Amino acid sequence: MRFVLAALALAIVLASLPGCKDSSANGATSGDGAPQPSAELKDIVLPGVDTSAMTPRERHEFSSLVTQLIAPCPSTPVPVSQCVLEKRACAACGQAAKFVAQAVRAGVPDSDIEHAYKERFDPSSVKTLPLAGSPSKGPDGAPVTIVEFADFECPHCRAAVPMVDAALAAHPDKVKLVYKFVVLSMHVHAEPAARAAWAAGQQGKFWEMEHLLFERQEHLEQGDLERYAGMLKLDVDKWKADMESQAAKDRLAQDRKLTEDLKLQGTPTIYVNGRELDVEADESLEDRVDAELGVSPPTVTAPPSGSASANTEGGAGAAPSQQRDR
Repeated sequence: MRFVLAALALAIVLASLPGCKDSSANGATSGDGAPQPSAELKDIVLPGVDTSAMTPRERHEFSSLVTQLIAPCPSTPVPVSQCVLEKRACAACGQAAKFVAQAVRAGVPDSDIEHAYKERFDPSSVKTLPLAGSPSKGPDGAPVTIVEFADFECPHCRAAVPMVDAALAAHPDKVKLVYKFVVLSMHVHAEPAARAAWAAGQQGKFWEMEHLLFERQEHLEQGDLERYAGMLKLDVDKWKADMESQAAKDRLAQDRKLTEDLKLQGTPTIYVNGRELDVEADESLEDRVDAELGVSPPTVTAPPSGSASANTEGGAGAAPSQQRDR
């Protein structure tokens, strides 16, 4: 969910202004044109979603949206609000309500919230990603699969490593991580570093090499890569041969085509069970994994009024650990 800050500011200003309303939109009128009383939507309070810091307009907007948007689970065709209040068997409903609350507080227009909601929760938005041949860890039958697209020379990818590690550590038997190689043209060391990591994987040390490369991101010359291979006690001759092999090049080429097919916007890009994590909107990987596992989401504390959920340095729009290289 990417929104231009100027558009958000304009939306917030417009929403605060009085506007002309068609009387037919507010109920019937009498013969002299005076509007008759009509039932108004009452503000909704949902367990686990703190709306106390919202303005009256925001609370009304939130209430309207959660009573219109349908719950994320196909087996639960009721509004999000009803799903949460009745504790229906759809664990993602709480996360959906939280998602809407955050968007409302950020000043996102209703139409954009509805579009983003569909992208995040509609079953049709799930993408099937090829996993065979890619480095992975975690049980094959895990209920949650994280697919990370990363570039070894991208500082934002390095910053994301603890976040990904924490998600796996929190649910070691329920989460599988798959790594996809991205080589951005502006990073001259990314391609040899990717081949070095892939080659280490041929000796069962991909993840050890992956961490070394990110930890020592400023030192990715060939001599540095060879030193890291030695530190990991690899068969260095075999590692060098694998690094230069056609198989290594083919792996990178396959991942490159996948990134093009997906039209990835930058690194890191993370998918959770086929849905892209919205790093531009500060979406938490931990919260997304918990939602997929049916863990109740934490109570939402709305951000201060008028605050934006993102900044714009370098075109990235997330907290430092969730920014992207383009």
